[in-house]
Amino acid sequence: MANILTNLKELRKARKLSQQDLAQLVGVRRETIVHLENNRYNPSLELALKIAAVIQLPVEDIFRLNEDKDS
Repeated sequence: MANILTNLKELRKARKLSQQDLAQLVGVRRETIVHLENNRYNPSLELALKIAAVIQLPVEDIFRLNEDKDS
């Protein structure tokens, strides 16, 4: 599976949202947001789109593929 990197934590904080706030807005548990922010979980397309809508940025500005071939 491809490794997806994110700057979600910085974007979330810039919008003054807690992990719990974001989780409630997109319909997941806070733990899911924690795993996303620590690059331990790849979001579904649906979740990525919901997060992009809340953060008000294109998906590709929030998530990107890790180009490192060794990971």
